[in-house]
Amino acid sequence: MTTPQPPLFELPSRRHPPRPPAGEHPRGAGEPLAVRMRPRTLDELVGQEAVVGPGTPLRRLLEQGRLPHSIILWGPPGSGKTSLAAIMARCLRGRFVSMSAVLAGLPQLRRVVEQARRARQEGQVTILFLDEIHRFNRTQQDALLPHVEDGTLVLVGATTENPFFHLTGPLLSRARVFRLAALSQEALCSLLWRAVRDEERGLGRLALTVEPEAVACLAAAAEGDARRALNALEMAAQLAGPGGHLDARLARQVAQRSARYDRDRDEHYDTISAFIKSVRGSDPDAALFWLARMVRGGEDPRFILRRLLILAAEDVGLADPRAVQVVAACAYAAEWVGLPEAQYHLALATLYLALAPKSNSTQAYFRALEHIEREGQGTVPEHLREFHPPAGTQGVYPPAPPEPYLYPHDFPGHWVAQAYLPAEHQGLRVYVPSDQGEEPALYERHLRRTGGGRSAGPAAGPL
Repeated sequence: MTTPQPPLFELPSRRHPPRPPAGEHPRGAGEPLAVRMRPRTLDELVGQEAVVGPGTPLRRLLEQGRLPHSIILWGPPGSGKTSLAAIMARCLRGRFVSMSAVLAGLPQLRRVVEQARRARQEGQVTILFLDEIHRFNRTQQDALLPHVEDGTLVLVGATTENPFFHLTGPLLSRARVFRLAALSQEALCSLLWRAVRDEERGLGRLALTVEPEAVACLAAAAEGDARRALNALEMAAQLAGPGGHLDARLARQVAQRSARYDRDRDEHYDTISAFIKSVRGSDPDAALFWLARMVRGGEDPRFILRRLLILAAEDVGLADPRAVQVVAACAYAAEWVGLPEAQYHLALATLYLALAPKSNSTQAYFRALEHIEREGQGTVPEHLREFHPPAGTQGVYPPAPPEPYLYPHDFPGHWVAQAYLPAEHQGLRVYVPSDQGEEPALYERHLRRTGGGRSAGPAAGPL
C-alpha cells in the first residue's frame, strides 16, 4: 500500500495571520515589508483597475469563483502579477499550484499534471500558476498544450516579457493575455501610506512621523515598481527608528533611482519607438526626454544615431536636405569623441531633426516599388540603354537605337523632353512633393527648369 503523496505546493492559507503581540515586529522579523503588504483581496490591489477593477470580466469571474480559460499576466516588475495570482488562489474553487519556470522542468510539470488528473477525477480543478513563463522553452511550452486544451490544468502564467514574442502561438491561442501596467505615482503613494499606517502588517506600530514629500519622493524613485517603493520605505523607517521622523531628505538618501531599461527587450523597443515618434512629431522636449532615458539606461549611441539617420531621410527628407548631413556629421563626431561628451552630438542631432520641417515624400520610392511588383518591371527604352560596341564586334552587337539619347546638358536649361520610363509605364507618377520647408522651392525650381515638363498621368496612391 502506497502512502498518498502530498501536493507539490500547498494552497495559501485563506485566513489572515493573527495580530502580533505588542512590541513585536509584524508577522516576524524575517519577512520584508513588500511581502507583508501583499494585497489579500481585489480591493487591496491598487493600480490595475483596467484589469480587475469593478465590473471587469476577470473580476466578475473571480468573484464567481471560477476561471474557465487559461490566462497570461504580462507586466513590468512590481506591477502585481504574483499578488494577483495569490488573490486568485483565495477566490477560485480548486487546487492552486505555484511553480517558477526558472526552477521547474518537465519532471516537475509531469508530477503536477498527474496530481491534476487525480484531482479532476474527484471533481476538483487545478489552477497552475507559472511564474516567469517566458523562461520555458518551446518543448516545455508544448508539454502544457494538451493539458490546457482538455481542461486538466487552468494555466495562469506571469511574465515581464512580451508574450507574443516569447510564447508559442499554440499556447497563446489557448490563453487570454492581460497586460498589467506599471503603477502610477498616485497608486504607489496610496500603497506607501497604507504601509505606514497598517499596524498589523505594516509600519504602524513604529509610530513614524512621515512627510508627504517623503512619500512622493519614494514613489517617484520607484518608477512604477511597488516592490521597490516598499523596500525603500522599509529602509527609511529603519534609519528613522521607532517614533522617528521620515522627511524628504532621508527619502532622497534611500531612494535608488534605477534605469528601468533593457537593451534587447520590451523597454528597448518601446523607448526607441517613443523617441522616434517624438522627433517625427516635432516635440523637442519629449525627444530629449526619451534620448536621456536611453542614454541613462546604457543604450548604444550608434543605435540611436542609426535610427536618426533613417528618420532624416524618411521624415525630414527634402523639406531640409541638410538634415542627413547634420546627423551624419554628429554620428562621425560621436564615434570619435565617445561618451560622455558624445551626448552633445546626440542632443544636437535630435534637436535639429525635431525642429526641422517634415516631409515624407521619399515614400515615393516605395510607391514605385509597389508599382513594379504589381505591374511588372517593363523594358528599358532603347535610347536609354548602354551602347558601346567593342572594337571588332560590328554585326554582332545590335545597331544603335533609332531614337538617340538626348544629352540634357546640350540643351537650354540643361533639360530636354524625352521618355525615361518603359513604354508600358508611361504616365506613372509616384513622387508627390510636400509643402514643407525647402521642398516646395526645390520642386518649383524643377518645374521652371523643365517648363512644367513631366510625364502626364495620375499619381500613384499611398502604400
